[in-house]
Amino acid sequence: MNDTVALGKSNQEQAVAAWVNYLNQLRLDTLLSTLRRQDVNLADALTSVDNAIGKIDLEVVAANRGGVKGMHGFIAEVAEVGVGNARSQIHGGDTVYRWVNDNGPVDLMHGGVEIQQKFVASGGRFGLGAIADHLQKYPDFVKRGGKYQIPRDQFEVIQKLHAMPREEAGKALTLGGDGPSFKDWTRVQTFFDEGSVSIESLEPSHLDYSAVQKGTYSATLETEKQSLRSTDKALRNDAHQRNRPTLQEGAKATAAAAAIEGGTAFVLAVVEKRRAGTHLKDFTGEDWSDIVGTTGFAVAKGGVRGCSIYWLTNFTATPAAVASSTVTAAFCVAEQANKLRRGEIDELTFIENAELICLETAISALSSFAGQALIPVPVLGAVIGNTVGTIMYKAISSSLSQREASLIEHYLSEQRELDEQLADDYQELIEKLDASMSTYVGLLERAFSPDVEVALLGSVDLAMELGVASEDILDSDEKVFAYFLD
Repeated sequence: MNDTVALGKSNQEQAVAAWVNYLNQLRLDTLLSTLRRQDVNLADALTSVDNAIGKIDLEVVAANRGGVKGMHGFIAEVAEVGVGNARSQIHGGDTVYRWVNDNGPVDLMHGGVEIQQKFVASGGRFGLGAIADHLQKYPDFVKRGGKYQIPRDQFEVIQKLHAMPREEAGKALTLGGDGPSFKDWTRVQTFFDEGSVSIESLEPSHLDYSAVQKGTYSATLETEKQSLRSTDKALRNDAHQRNRPTLQEGAKATAAAAAIEGGTAFVLAVVEKRRAGTHLKDFTGEDWSDIVGTTGFAVAKGGVRGCSIYWLTNFTATPAAVASSTVTAAFCVAEQANKLRRGEIDELTFIENAELICLETAISALSSFAGQALIPVPVLGAVIGNTVGTIMYKAISSSLSQREASLIEHYLSEQRELDEQLADDYQELIEKLDASMSTYVGLLERAFSPDVEVALLGSVDLAMELGVASEDILDSDEKVFAYFLD
Protein backbone atom coordinates (compact mmCIF):
# COMPACT_ATOMS: atom_id res chain seq x y z
CA MET A 1 0.00 0.00 0.00
CA ASN A 2 1.53 3.32 -1.07
CA ASP A 3 1.82 6.32 1.27
CA THR A 4 -1.04 8.25 -0.37
CA VAL A 5 -3.53 5.41 0.07
CA ALA A 6 -2.31 4.80 3.61
CA LEU A 7 -2.74 8.48 4.44
CA GLY A 8 -6.24 8.45 2.97
CA LYS A 9 -7.25 5.46 5.05
CA SER A 10 -5.73 7.03 8.15
CA ASN A 11 -7.65 10.26 7.53
CA GLN A 12 -10.86 8.30 7.01
CA GLU A 13 -10.34 6.44 10.30
CA GLN A 14 -9.64 9.61 12.25
CA ALA A 15 -12.59 11.34 10.56
CA VAL A 16 -14.89 8.62 11.89
CA ALA A 17 -13.39 9.06 15.35
CA ALA A 18 -13.80 12.84 15.19
CA TRP A 19 -17.42 12.45 14.10
CA VAL A 20 -18.22 10.10 16.98
CA ASN A 21 -16.46 12.51 19.33
CA TYR A 22 -18.57 15.34 17.91
CA LEU A 23 -21.76 13.41 18.64
CA ASN A 24 -20.57 12.81 22.20
CA GLN A 25 -19.64 16.46 22.62
CA LEU A 26 -23.05 17.62 21.41
CA ARG A 27 -24.69 15.42 24.00
CA LEU A 28 -22.38 16.63 26.76
CA ASP A 29 -22.84 20.28 25.76
CA THR A 30 -26.59 19.82 25.95
CA LEU A 31 -26.28 18.30 29.41
CA LEU A 32 -23.98 21.05 30.71
CA SER A 33 -26.24 23.74 29.27
CA THR A 34 -29.27 22.15 30.93
CA LEU A 35 -27.49 21.95 34.28
CA ARG A 36 -26.38 25.59 34.06
CA ARG A 37 -29.96 26.66 33.34
CA GLN A 38 -31.15 24.54 36.23
CA ASP A 39 -28.73 26.36 38.55
CA VAL A 40 -30.49 29.60 37.62
CA ASN A 41 -33.93 27.99 37.91
CA LEU A 42 -33.25 26.77 41.44
CA ALA A 43 -31.82 30.11 42.55
CA ASP A 44 -34.85 32.00 41.14
CA ALA A 45 -37.31 29.58 42.74
CA LEU A 46 -35.71 29.79 46.19
CA THR A 47 -35.57 33.58 45.87
CA SER A 48 -39.31 33.70 45.18
CA VAL A 49 -40.04 31.77 48.37
CA ASP A 50 -37.58 33.89 50.38
CA ASN A 51 -39.20 37.07 49.07
CA ALA A 52 -42.60 35.74 50.11
CA ILE A 53 -41.30 35.01 53.61
CA GLY A 54 -39.87 38.53 53.84
CA LYS A 55 -43.11 40.18 52.70
CA ILE A 56 -45.22 38.15 55.10
CA ASP A 57 -42.88 38.96 57.99
CA LEU A 58 -42.74 42.71 57.31
CA GLU A 59 -45.95 43.66 55.50
CA VAL A 60 -48.42 41.26 57.10
CA VAL A 61 -47.30 39.91 60.47
CA ALA A 62 -45.28 42.89 61.69
CA ALA A 63 -48.02 45.27 60.47
CA ASN A 64 -50.77 43.07 61.99
CA ARG A 65 -52.60 43.32 58.71
CA GLY A 66 -56.10 41.85 58.84
CA GLY A 67 -55.98 41.41 62.59
CA VAL A 68 -56.36 38.11 64.37
CA LYS A 69 -59.20 36.85 62.16
CA GLY A 70 -58.09 38.15 58.79
CA MET A 71 -54.27 37.92 58.88
CA HIS A 72 -54.16 34.41 57.50
CA GLY A 73 -55.93 35.63 54.34
CA PHE A 74 -53.12 38.04 53.50
CA ILE A 75 -50.53 35.39 54.42
CA ALA A 76 -52.24 33.04 51.96
CA GLU A 77 -52.13 35.63 49.16
CA VAL A 78 -48.40 36.32 49.50
CA ALA A 79 -47.56 32.64 50.03
CA GLU A 80 -49.55 31.66 46.92
CA VAL A 81 -47.55 34.14 44.82
CA GLY A 82 -44.22 32.91 46.19
CA VAL A 83 -45.01 29.21 45.92
CA GLY A 84 -46.77 29.47 42.54
CA ASN A 85 -43.93 31.43 40.98
CA ALA A 86 -41.29 29.15 42.51
CA ARG A 87 -42.93 26.00 41.14
CA SER A 88 -43.01 27.57 37.70
CA GLN A 89 -39.43 28.84 37.91
CA ILE A 90 -37.96 25.52 39.06
CA HIS A 91 -39.04 24.14 35.66
CA GLY A 92 -37.59 27.13 33.80
CA GLY A 93 -40.86 29.04 33.50
CA ASP A 94 -41.56 32.72 34.17
CA THR A 95 -43.22 34.25 37.20
CA VAL A 96 -46.93 33.48 36.79
CA TYR A 97 -48.49 35.17 39.86
CA ARG A 98 -48.67 38.81 40.87
CA TRP A 99 -50.00 40.15 44.18
CA VAL A 100 -52.47 42.99 43.47
CA ASN A 101 -52.55 44.17 47.10
CA ASP A 102 -55.14 46.95 46.78
CA ASN A 103 -57.99 45.57 48.92
CA GLY A 104 -60.15 45.49 45.77
CA PRO A 105 -62.13 42.69 44.11
CA VAL A 106 -58.94 41.05 42.80
CA ASP A 107 -56.27 39.59 45.09
CA LEU A 108 -53.97 37.93 42.55
CA MET A 109 -53.27 37.92 38.84
CA HIS A 110 -52.39 34.58 37.27
CA GLY A 111 -51.45 34.75 33.60
CA GLY A 112 -53.99 37.49 32.92
CA VAL A 113 -56.73 35.79 34.98
CA GLU A 114 -58.16 37.69 37.95
CA ILE A 115 -58.25 35.66 41.16
CA GLN A 116 -60.07 36.30 44.43
CA GLN A 117 -58.87 34.17 47.31
CA LYS A 118 -61.24 32.91 49.96
CA PHE A 119 -59.50 31.18 52.87
CA VAL A 120 -62.47 30.82 55.22
CA ALA A 121 -63.14 28.00 57.70
CA SER A 122 -65.92 29.48 59.80
CA GLY A 123 -69.53 28.55 59.07
CA GLY A 124 -68.71 25.09 57.79
CA ARG A 125 -69.37 26.09 54.17
CA PHE A 126 -65.83 25.61 52.81
CA GLY A 127 -65.63 29.29 51.84
CA LEU A 128 -68.70 29.09 49.57
CA GLY A 129 -70.55 31.64 51.68
CA ALA A 130 -67.68 34.10 51.31
CA ILE A 131 -67.70 33.51 47.55
CA ALA A 132 -71.45 34.24 47.42
CA ASP A 133 -70.93 37.48 49.37
CA HIS A 134 -68.12 38.59 47.03
CA LEU A 135 -70.18 37.76 43.94
CA GLN A 136 -73.10 39.75 45.28
CA LYS A 137 -70.79 42.75 45.67
CA TYR A 138 -69.06 42.22 42.30
CA PRO A 139 -71.66 40.41 40.13
CA ASP A 140 -69.60 40.63 36.93
CA PHE A 141 -66.45 39.08 38.44
CA VAL A 142 -67.05 35.57 37.05
CA LYS A 143 -68.50 36.87 33.79
CA ARG A 144 -65.27 38.66 32.91
CA GLY A 145 -63.25 35.48 33.52
CA GLY A 146 -62.39 35.80 37.20
CA LYS A 147 -61.84 32.77 39.39
CA TYR A 148 -62.19 32.02 43.09
CA GLN A 149 -59.30 30.28 44.77
CA ILE A 150 -59.85 28.30 47.96
CA PRO A 151 -57.56 26.13 50.12
CA ARG A 152 -56.49 22.94 48.42
CA ASP A 153 -57.98 20.67 51.10
CA GLN A 154 -61.35 22.48 50.93
CA PHE A 155 -61.42 22.30 47.13
CA GLU A 156 -60.88 18.53 47.22
CA VAL A 157 -63.85 18.11 49.54
CA ILE A 158 -66.10 20.38 47.43
CA GLN A 159 -65.09 18.58 44.24
CA LYS A 160 -65.88 15.21 45.79
CA LEU A 161 -69.27 16.32 47.16
CA HIS A 162 -70.23 18.07 43.93
CA ALA A 163 -69.69 14.90 41.90
CA MET A 164 -71.42 12.57 44.39
CA PRO A 165 -74.99 11.38 43.53
CA ARG A 166 -77.70 11.76 46.19
CA GLU A 167 -78.07 8.03 46.73
CA GLU A 168 -74.38 7.56 47.35
CA ALA A 169 -74.28 10.63 49.60
CA GLY A 170 -77.14 9.29 51.70
CA LYS A 171 -75.34 6.00 52.25
CA ALA A 172 -71.73 7.09 52.51
CA LEU A 173 -71.76 10.38 54.44
CA THR A 174 -71.95 10.47 58.21
CA LEU A 175 -74.00 12.85 60.24
CA GLY A 176 -70.96 13.94 62.21
CA GLY A 177 -67.35 13.09 62.88
CA ASP A 178 -64.24 14.12 61.02
CA GLY A 179 -65.48 13.60 57.46
CA PRO A 180 -68.07 15.63 55.55
CA SER A 181 -71.70 15.04 56.40
CA PHE A 182 -74.83 14.78 54.32
CA LYS A 183 -75.59 18.33 55.36
CA ASP A 184 -72.30 19.44 53.81
CA TRP A 185 -73.27 17.64 50.61
CA THR A 186 -76.61 19.45 50.59
CA ARG A 187 -74.92 22.85 51.05
CA VAL A 188 -72.54 22.22 48.15
CA GLN A 189 -75.30 20.99 45.84
CA THR A 190 -77.52 23.96 46.73
CA PHE A 191 -74.72 26.46 46.10
CA PHE A 192 -73.97 25.21 42.60
CA ASP A 193 -77.64 24.59 41.73
CA GLU A 194 -78.25 28.33 42.06
CA GLY A 195 -76.09 28.72 38.92
CA SER A 196 -74.24 31.88 39.87
CA VAL A 197 -70.90 30.07 40.10
CA SER A 198 -69.90 26.81 38.40
CA ILE A 199 -67.36 24.34 39.72
CA GLU A 200 -65.08 25.46 36.85
CA SER A 201 -64.90 28.94 38.37
CA LEU A 202 -63.18 27.52 41.45
CA GLU A 203 -59.57 26.46 41.64
CA PRO A 204 -57.40 25.04 44.42
CA SER A 205 -54.61 26.95 46.04
CA HIS A 206 -51.18 25.34 46.22
CA LEU A 207 -51.60 25.31 50.01
CA ASP A 208 -54.00 23.96 52.62
CA TYR A 209 -55.91 26.18 55.01
CA SER A 210 -53.81 25.22 58.03
CA ALA A 211 -50.53 25.86 56.19
CA VAL A 212 -50.95 29.66 56.01
CA GLN A 213 -51.74 30.50 59.61
CA LYS A 214 -49.55 32.88 61.58
CA GLY A 215 -47.88 30.06 63.49
CA THR A 216 -47.38 27.72 60.54
CA TYR A 217 -46.45 29.73 57.44
CA SER A 218 -42.70 29.76 58.19
CA ALA A 219 -42.53 25.98 58.44
CA THR A 220 -44.76 25.66 55.35
CA LEU A 221 -42.49 27.80 53.20
CA GLU A 222 -39.31 26.14 54.49
CA THR A 223 -40.85 22.78 53.58
CA GLU A 224 -41.63 24.21 50.16
CA LYS A 225 -37.95 25.12 49.72
CA GLN A 226 -36.96 21.55 50.52
CA SER A 227 -39.52 20.34 48.01
CA LEU A 228 -38.03 22.66 45.38
CA ARG A 229 -34.58 21.21 46.03
CA SER A 230 -35.96 17.70 45.63
CA THR A 231 -37.63 18.71 42.36
CA ASP A 232 -34.36 20.26 41.22
CA LYS A 233 -32.49 17.04 41.96
CA ALA A 234 -35.06 15.01 40.05
CA LEU A 235 -34.82 17.36 37.05
CA ARG A 236 -31.02 17.06 37.05
CA ASN A 237 -31.27 13.28 37.20
CA ASP A 238 -33.69 13.38 34.27
CA ALA A 239 -31.22 15.52 32.32
CA HIS A 240 -28.44 13.01 33.01
CA GLN A 241 -30.67 10.16 31.89
CA ARG A 242 -31.73 11.96 28.70
CA ASN A 243 -28.12 12.68 27.77
CA ARG A 244 -26.58 9.31 28.53
CA PRO A 245 -25.01 7.24 25.78
CA THR A 246 -27.72 5.14 24.20
CA LEU A 247 -27.91 1.95 22.19
CA GLN A 248 -29.62 3.86 19.38
CA GLU A 249 -26.86 6.44 19.13
CA GLY A 250 -24.22 3.70 19.29
CA ALA A 251 -26.00 1.90 16.46
CA LYS A 252 -25.95 5.10 14.39
CA ALA A 253 -22.23 5.52 15.01
CA THR A 254 -21.62 1.89 14.06
CA ALA A 255 -23.68 2.14 10.86
CA ALA A 256 -22.08 5.43 9.81
CA ALA A 257 -18.55 4.13 10.44
CA ALA A 258 -19.32 0.97 8.48
CA ALA A 259 -20.71 2.98 5.56
CA ILE A 260 -17.78 5.40 5.50
CA GLU A 261 -15.11 2.71 5.71
CA GLY A 262 -16.91 0.52 3.20
CA GLY A 263 -17.32 3.41 0.78
CA THR A 264 -13.66 4.35 1.12
CA ALA A 265 -12.57 0.77 0.52
CA PHE A 266 -14.84 0.52 -2.57
CA VAL A 267 -13.38 3.67 -4.11
CA LEU A 268 -9.79 2.62 -3.37
CA ALA A 269 -10.40 -0.84 -4.81
CA VAL A 270 -11.84 0.60 -8.03
CA VAL A 271 -8.98 3.11 -8.30
CA GLU A 272 -6.47 0.31 -7.84
CA LYS A 273 -8.04 -1.66 -10.69
CA ARG A 274 -8.05 1.43 -12.88
CA ARG A 275 -4.40 2.14 -12.15
CA ALA A 276 -3.62 -1.40 -13.25
CA GLY A 277 -4.92 -0.39 -16.68
CA THR A 278 -8.40 -1.93 -16.58
CA HIS A 279 -11.27 0.29 -17.70
CA LEU A 280 -14.56 0.19 -15.82
CA LYS A 281 -16.37 -1.29 -18.81
CA ASP A 282 -13.77 -4.07 -18.93
CA PHE A 283 -14.18 -5.14 -15.28
CA THR A 284 -14.84 -8.86 -15.13
CA GLY A 285 -16.97 -10.72 -12.66
CA GLU A 286 -13.82 -11.67 -10.80
CA ASP A 287 -12.79 -8.02 -10.57
CA TRP A 288 -16.15 -7.04 -9.13
CA SER A 289 -16.02 -10.01 -6.78
CA ASP A 290 -12.66 -8.79 -5.46
CA ILE A 291 -14.03 -5.28 -5.02
CA VAL A 292 -17.16 -6.52 -3.22
CA GLY A 293 -15.08 -8.76 -0.96
CA THR A 294 -12.74 -5.91 -0.06
CA THR A 295 -15.70 -3.59 0.52
CA GLY A 296 -17.55 -6.13 2.68
CA PHE A 297 -14.52 -6.67 4.87
CA ALA A 298 -14.10 -2.90 5.22
CA VAL A 299 -17.78 -2.55 6.18
CA ALA A 300 -17.28 -5.11 8.95
CA LYS A 301 -14.12 -3.35 10.13
CA GLY A 302 -15.90 -0.01 10.05
CA GLY A 303 -18.74 -1.35 12.14
CA VAL A 304 -16.32 -2.72 14.71
CA ARG A 305 -14.44 0.59 14.65
CA GLY A 306 -17.57 2.71 15.15
CA CYS A 307 -18.92 0.50 17.94
CA SER A 308 -15.52 0.33 19.67
CA ILE A 309 -14.91 4.08 19.47
CA TYR A 310 -18.38 4.84 20.81
CA TRP A 311 -17.91 2.41 23.70
CA LEU A 312 -14.36 3.53 24.54
CA THR A 313 -15.15 7.24 24.42
CA ASN A 314 -18.31 6.95 26.51
CA PHE A 315 -17.49 4.24 29.04
CA THR A 316 -13.73 4.67 29.49
CA ALA A 317 -11.51 7.73 29.73
CA THR A 318 -10.31 7.37 26.14
CA PRO A 319 -10.20 10.25 23.61
CA ALA A 320 -11.76 9.47 20.24
CA ALA A 321 -8.46 9.78 18.32
CA VAL A 322 -6.78 7.34 20.69
CA ALA A 323 -9.75 4.96 20.49
CA SER A 324 -9.58 4.92 16.69
CA SER A 325 -5.82 4.35 16.72
CA THR A 326 -6.24 1.54 19.24
CA VAL A 327 -8.73 -0.21 16.97
CA THR A 328 -6.48 0.32 13.95
CA ALA A 329 -3.47 -1.06 15.82
CA ALA A 330 -5.50 -4.08 16.91
CA PHE A 331 -6.54 -4.83 13.32
CA CYS A 332 -3.01 -4.41 11.98
CA VAL A 333 -1.33 -6.46 14.72
CA ALA A 334 -3.92 -9.20 14.18
CA GLU A 335 -3.01 -9.17 10.49
CA GLN A 336 0.69 -9.52 11.35
CA ALA A 337 -0.13 -12.36 13.74
CA ASN A 338 -1.97 -14.13 10.95
CA LYS A 339 1.10 -13.78 8.72
CA LEU A 340 3.23 -15.21 11.52
CA ARG A 341 0.95 -18.23 11.82
CA ARG A 342 1.12 -18.80 8.07
CA GLY A 343 4.93 -18.64 8.20
CA GLU A 344 5.17 -15.56 5.98
CA ILE A 345 7.22 -13.68 8.62
CA ASP A 346 9.35 -14.75 11.56
CA GLU A 347 8.93 -13.76 15.22
CA LEU A 348 11.47 -10.93 15.08
CA THR A 349 9.77 -9.41 12.04
CA PHE A 350 6.40 -9.76 13.75
CA ILE A 351 7.63 -7.86 16.82
CA GLU A 352 9.28 -5.15 14.73
CA ASN A 353 6.18 -4.70 12.56
CA ALA A 354 3.90 -4.58 15.61
CA GLU A 355 6.09 -1.94 17.24
CA LEU A 356 6.10 0.14 14.05
CA ILE A 357 2.30 -0.16 13.73
CA CYS A 358 1.76 0.99 17.31
CA LEU A 359 4.16 3.90 16.80
CA GLU A 360 2.42 5.05 13.63
CA THR A 361 -1.05 4.80 15.16
CA ALA A 362 0.17 6.73 18.20
CA ILE A 363 1.50 9.48 15.89
CA SER A 364 -1.87 9.52 14.12
CA ALA A 365 -3.77 9.83 17.41
CA LEU A 366 -1.54 12.60 18.73
CA SER A 367 -1.68 14.52 15.46
CA SER A 368 -5.47 14.27 15.23
CA PHE A 369 -5.88 15.32 18.85
CA ALA A 370 -3.62 18.34 18.37
CA GLY A 371 -5.29 19.27 15.07
CA GLN A 372 -8.76 19.17 16.61
CA ALA A 373 -7.57 21.36 19.47
CA LEU A 374 -5.95 23.92 17.16
CA ILE A 375 -8.76 23.86 14.57
CA PRO A 376 -12.00 23.46 16.55
CA VAL A 377 -14.09 22.51 13.51
CA PRO A 378 -15.70 19.07 13.84
CA VAL A 379 -13.89 16.37 11.80
CA LEU A 380 -11.88 18.93 9.76
CA GLY A 381 -9.42 19.68 12.56
CA ALA A 382 -8.75 15.99 13.17
CA VAL A 383 -8.20 15.26 9.47
CA ILE A 384 -5.84 18.21 8.98
CA GLY A 385 -3.93 17.35 12.14
CA ASN A 386 -3.61 13.71 11.12
CA THR A 387 -2.42 14.65 7.61
CA VAL A 388 0.22 17.11 8.82
CA GLY A 389 1.43 14.86 11.61
CA THR A 390 1.65 11.75 9.44
CA ILE A 391 3.53 13.55 6.65
CA MET A 392 5.96 15.07 9.15
CA TYR A 393 6.54 11.68 10.74
CA LYS A 394 7.16 10.02 7.36
CA ALA A 395 9.58 12.79 6.38
CA ILE A 396 11.51 12.60 9.62
CA SER A 397 11.60 8.81 9.77
CA SER A 398 12.97 8.58 6.21
CA SER A 399 15.56 11.35 6.61
CA LEU A 400 18.07 9.36 8.67
CA SER A 401 21.30 9.17 6.72
CA GLN A 402 23.44 6.06 6.36
CA ARG A 403 25.98 7.60 8.73
CA GLU A 404 23.34 8.12 11.45
CA ALA A 405 22.09 4.60 10.94
CA SER A 406 25.67 3.30 11.27
CA LEU A 407 26.14 5.26 14.48
CA ILE A 408 23.00 3.71 15.89
CA GLU A 409 24.13 0.24 14.84
CA HIS A 410 27.57 0.83 16.41
CA TYR A 411 25.94 2.00 19.61
CA LEU A 412 23.76 -1.10 19.69
CA SER A 413 26.80 -3.30 19.09
CA GLU A 414 28.64 -1.71 22.02
CA GLN A 415 25.61 -2.20 24.20
CA ARG A 416 25.46 -5.89 23.30
CA GLU A 417 29.18 -6.31 24.12
CA LEU A 418 28.70 -4.52 27.43
CA ASP A 419 25.73 -6.76 28.23
CA GLU A 420 27.86 -9.86 27.58
CA GLN A 421 30.73 -8.57 29.76
CA LEU A 422 28.39 -7.67 32.59
CA ALA A 423 26.78 -11.08 32.32
CA ASP A 424 30.18 -12.78 32.73
CA ASP A 425 31.11 -10.57 35.71
CA TYR A 426 27.74 -11.25 37.27
CA GLN A 427 28.16 -15.02 36.90
CA GLU A 428 31.66 -14.84 38.49
CA LEU A 429 30.33 -12.91 41.46
CA ILE A 430 27.50 -15.38 41.88
CA GLU A 431 29.95 -18.27 41.98
CA LYS A 432 32.12 -16.53 44.59
CA LEU A 433 29.04 -15.76 46.65
CA ASP A 434 27.92 -19.39 46.45
CA ALA A 435 31.35 -20.57 47.69
CA SER A 436 31.38 -18.08 50.55
CA MET A 437 27.87 -18.97 51.58
CA SER A 438 28.72 -22.66 51.52
CA THR A 439 31.67 -22.09 53.89
CA TYR A 440 29.59 -19.84 56.15
CA VAL A 441 26.71 -22.30 56.36
CA GLY A 442 29.18 -25.10 57.28
CA LEU A 443 30.58 -22.97 60.09
CA LEU A 444 27.07 -22.27 61.38
CA GLU A 445 26.19 -25.94 61.38
CA ARG A 446 29.26 -26.80 63.47
CA ALA A 447 28.81 -23.82 65.82
CA PHE A 448 25.25 -24.87 66.66
CA SER A 449 25.83 -28.63 66.65
CA PRO A 450 24.12 -30.67 69.42
CA ASP A 451 27.56 -32.14 70.18
CA VAL A 452 29.07 -29.76 72.75
CA GLU A 453 32.67 -30.40 71.72
CA VAL A 454 31.89 -29.96 68.02
CA ALA A 455 29.88 -26.81 68.81
CA LEU A 456 32.78 -25.36 70.86
CA LEU A 457 35.31 -25.90 68.08
CA GLY A 458 32.76 -24.65 65.52
CA SER A 459 32.24 -21.49 67.56
CA VAL A 460 35.98 -20.83 67.56
CA ASP A 461 36.14 -21.28 63.77
CA LEU A 462 33.09 -19.05 63.28
CA ALA A 463 34.58 -16.30 65.45
CA MET A 464 37.87 -16.40 63.53
CA GLU A 465 35.97 -16.33 60.22
CA LEU A 466 34.03 -13.26 61.35
CA GLY A 467 37.28 -11.45 62.32
CA VAL A 468 37.15 -11.64 66.11
CA ALA A 469 40.58 -10.91 67.69
CA SER A 470 42.43 -14.10 68.68
CA GLU A 471 42.95 -12.94 72.27
CA ASP A 472 39.17 -12.60 72.67
CA ILE A 473 38.44 -16.13 71.46
CA LEU A 474 37.98 -18.77 74.20
CA ASP A 475 40.00 -21.48 72.47
CA SER A 476 41.86 -22.91 75.50
CA ASP A 477 41.10 -24.05 79.04
CA GLU A 478 43.15 -21.19 80.53
CA LYS A 479 41.10 -18.56 78.65
CA VAL A 480 37.85 -20.22 79.62
CA PHE A 481 38.77 -20.37 83.37
CA ALA A 482 40.06 -16.81 83.29
CA TYR A 483 36.85 -15.55 81.57
CA PHE A 484 34.40 -17.21 83.97
CA LEU A 485 36.37 -17.28 87.27
CA ASP A 486 38.56 -14.19 87.37
